[in-house]
Amino acid sequence: MRSLLACLVVFAVTFSSAAVAQERLPNLIIINCDDLGYGDVGCYGSTKQKTPNIDRLAAEGMKLTSFYSTSGVCTPSRTSLMTGCYPRRVSMHTNGVGYWVLFPGNARGLHPDETTIAEVAKSKGYATMCIGKWHLGDQPAFLPTKQGFDHYFGIPFSNDMGQLRADGKMDNTRLPTPLMRDETVIEQEPDQTHLTRRYTNEAVSFMEKNVDRPFFLYLPHAFPHWPHYASEKFKGKSANGVYGDCIEEVDWSTGIITRALVDMGLDRHTIVLFTSDNGGVFRHGASNAPLKAGKATSFEGGHRVPGILWAPGRIKAGQVGDKIVTMMDILPTFAATIGAPLPERKIDGYDQRPLLNDPSARSPYDESGYLYYFEGYVQAVRSGAWKLRVAKDGPKQTSVELDRPELYNLDQDPGESTNVADQNPEIIARLLPMIEKARHEIGHGDKDGTEQRKPGLVDNPTPLTRRAS
Repeated sequence: MRSLLACLVVFAVTFSSAAVAQERLPNLIIINCDDLGYGDVGCYGSTKQKTPNIDRLAAEGMKLTSFYSTSGVCTPSRTSLMTGCYPRRVSMHTNGVGYWVLFPGNARGLHPDETTIAEVAKSKGYATMCIGKWHLGDQPAFLPTKQGFDHYFGIPFSNDMGQLRADGKMDNTRLPTPLMRDETVIEQEPDQTHLTRRYTNEAVSFMEKNVDRPFFLYLPHAFPHWPHYASEKFKGKSANGVYGDCIEEVDWSTGIITRALVDMGLDRHTIVLFTSDNGGVFRHGASNAPLKAGKATSFEGGHRVPGILWAPGRIKAGQVGDKIVTMMDILPTFAATIGAPLPERKIDGYDQRPLLNDPSARSPYDESGYLYYFEGYVQAVRSGAWKLRVAKDGPKQTSVELDRPELYNLDQDPGESTNVADQNPEIIARLLPMIEKARHEIGHGDKDGTEQRKPGLVDNPTPLTRRAS
């Protein structure tokens, strides 16, 4: 009888543990590189730097070959990741005073009334942390801890916006770069050769502290944005100078994080997205091949970035998806996965679970179109294989309408080299209304959209650091 009772107890405990494991909400880790080009990792064709850990994520998960960041520069694309919206919809397409990204001490930031993916996670009891480059506002009302993150550690904007220059010299006419913990500046001009390692250690520590509860970790690396730095372990090791060195160190970091998940028994309870905020910069060593152009453009090389999903037990290994998926889709897809409500305000992204489960499924953007914004200007749209361009970059970050629309078949011509507009007037007729609708509703140039929302603004903004007197 005692033996039978013991067996029943063991069975009950085992069944209960299995049920808890099945019911546990999945962790989400987003690793977002800065200025990493489409062709800068091995699984996307790189031969100059070795990225075995990132390549393994693709081999064991899904590689997206038409993953879009929504902007050729960083503040706007990060806005899309956080909110599920085109940057123009929430007025984060520029800094409001003539530049296309936020600078230290700007009055503008992501409006606190916007719902972020971190707040979606918090609604289901997740622990949340942002480690790295935020770049959605450095004023107290806009910091990560006011946008759904329990904790923050990192530099709140680009690593080139302080005093340290690429030659190692200090420019004392500029404000020092702040390294923050939560809402406090803990260092000024931190040694950037150690940033990737410090961010990685913080990430693993956060995971260890939350091993028994679901968590959302957002890790926006500083690199390979200029100026480039790598630790002594990686310096001079790649075949692509310091640019390749810092990418190989990001790859090391990715391996440390995924191995930690395995060691903690969390790999089958976690979804990892590896991506970049925009295309790479050629003069710094980037490759966006086989795409046209790079960062700060609305060509494919500016908007299309690596996108790798790794989720053992959820996503089948070795899949390649060539349909359109964007930064805006992460919030609604994650919300649907964990059973959280969508933001009350209108968003532009889609729940892409059907496509992620079956890469042959149609993308919602085949119907609505994916819009290529350059600053606040709609310059092009993609639907299926077809990309229609109606404007080009002008001087001083302006946009110039083309005399005649251009049409490209991206399946056959990802480098946008052959204009096939004359042969396909019916495609142009179908896609043009998508551009006009966006210009009217979301906004274009100096005309606000009928559905465009206000950015966050503060009076009398104060920089986080001061020049030495």
